Amino acid sequence: MLCLNRNTALSTSYFPARGRTLLTAICSCLLLLPPQAWSQGTDKPKKHNPHRWDKQIAAFEKADQETAPPKNGILFVGSSSIRYWKVEESFPGMPVINRGFGGSEISDAIFFADRIIIKHQPKIIVFYAGDNDLARGKTSQQVVADYRTFIKKITTSLPKTKIIFVAIKPSISRWKLIETIRKTNKQIEQITTTDSRQFFLDVDTPMIGADGKPKPELFIKDGLHLNVAGYKLWNSLLRPLLKAAK
Repeated sequence: MLCLNRNTALSTSYFPARGRTLLTAICSCLLLLPPQAWSQGTDKPKKHNPHRWDKQIAAFEKADQETAPPKNGILFVGSSSIRYWKVEESFPGMPVINRGFGGSEISDAIFFADRIIIKHQPKIIVFYAGDNDLARGKTSQQVVADYRTFIKKITTSLPKTKIIFVAIKPSISRWKLIETIRKTNKQIEQITTTDSRQFFLDVDTPMIGADGKPKPELFIKDGLHLNVAGYKLWNSLLRPLLKAAK
């Protein structure tokens, strides 16, 4: 008997003699593959530990003690797209606060909300997250559910605060996720239309070129993070919403 996969077998008599050696070699290689190589895509994301960010959050708190951020300001929070955003240069004269920590997910922003968001009592929150969530294997439904939890956390403590959700961006390195990204964005956009305190910033459409793919000139070499031109585009898109949210 000759194994074709982990669940089926087939007699060697089905194949001509000269093909048996090659087929045997192929099946032998398949059997050497690790179990995860046979996964049908049903594996759940590994348990996420928010305490991996404890040092970063402590650094934020130390900075707050040294220089108190403005109250009623514009607080940027989320993953690396926020972290690398030079908000003070991008929005001169505005009371901006950057509390982005790279690699984070929506659940992290929820977990640390009291320590890095709510205590500052911001007038406006600019939120970018969900990118890493999807890349780690969360479904669009899970990300949307996390967003709802985030909104509930913020509005319970800060009922007058406006929240601008920056759409999960299309990127070169994560282009394979674009359908899930757009599905997630659409659902979150629908949520924002039901609450006058929420706004949705579409960055997907402006970042797509004539070929239907992300514009490479907006990214650094990794194809994931924005370069100066990318942030210049985001700045121009965000300014009108900041005015509308006041």
